[in-house]
Amino acid sequence: MLYRLVRPFLKWPGSKYRIVNEIRARLPHGKRLVEPFVGSGAVFLNTDYPACWLNDNNADLVNLYRTLKAEGEDFIQYCRSFFVPENNTAERYYELRETFNETKDVALKSALLVYLNRYGYNGLVRYNAQGGYNVPFGQYKRPYFPEAEMRHFYHRSQDAEFTVGDFTEVMSAAKPGDVFYCDPPYVPLSPTASFTTYSAGGFSMEQQAELARLAAELAGRGIPVLISNHDTDFTNSAYRMAQITRLQVQRFISCDGDNRGKVGEVLALFEGARS
Repeated sequence: MLYRLVRPFLKWPGSKYRIVNEIRARLPHGKRLVEPFVGSGAVFLNTDYPACWLNDNNADLVNLYRTLKAEGEDFIQYCRSFFVPENNTAERYYELRETFNETKDVALKSALLVYLNRYGYNGLVRYNAQGGYNVPFGQYKRPYFPEAEMRHFYHRSQDAEFTVGDFTEVMSAAKPGDVFYCDPPYVPLSPTASFTTYSAGGFSMEQQAELARLAAELAGRGIPVLISNHDTDFTNSAYRMAQITRLQVQRFISCDGDNRGKVGEVLALFEGARS
């Protein structure tokens, strides 16, 4: 049966939209989908679990999702108000970026995140070490306002819980019937090829190893965990207890336009006996 995929409303480094069918095919059935690293929500949007627990350590992202879930159409139209020609200049972009970094108004900050995501360079979501959003102006002629995508997210999110926290906290609260999909910041392919700064703090190799350890632990309790990552010696060792699927995935975010080729990724399914 053909399935019409739903795009996330945010542009996102490493979005799983293009491989969501591969992910869907490997996610077991369950009562609740749990995503400790929800990102753009591509997997959640294209699955039909009865309930979802969607977590991220980026509080701005989670507050945006909570605001959209609560306010729906009013918030969508508020976001639209920023998508006007006078806001499509470098000067105005940097003014609004400064407002985003300084404001304590959650609705305003959430709407500005949608604006910055579409008007900023290359769809990046990136913060500096002090937690300030620092993506430069993108110079697009007419940035797309994702009205239909936001409306779909609003409807789908009504059965979802959104939290801000560390992946270890989420995994320690797993319950029978849960199915985990983990899309952590990827292990870098080289020392300079890391995209782990969409939230201040990054993601260490020790955290990568801890994620694999917790996945194996949950699988031993009958709770399946599917992890996506780069195909590297490290991940092949860390995921040695899992069922590995290897993919070649097109890279779309790179400063070097000639270096946006395909890279190896893995889908690692940790799955033990289920009750």
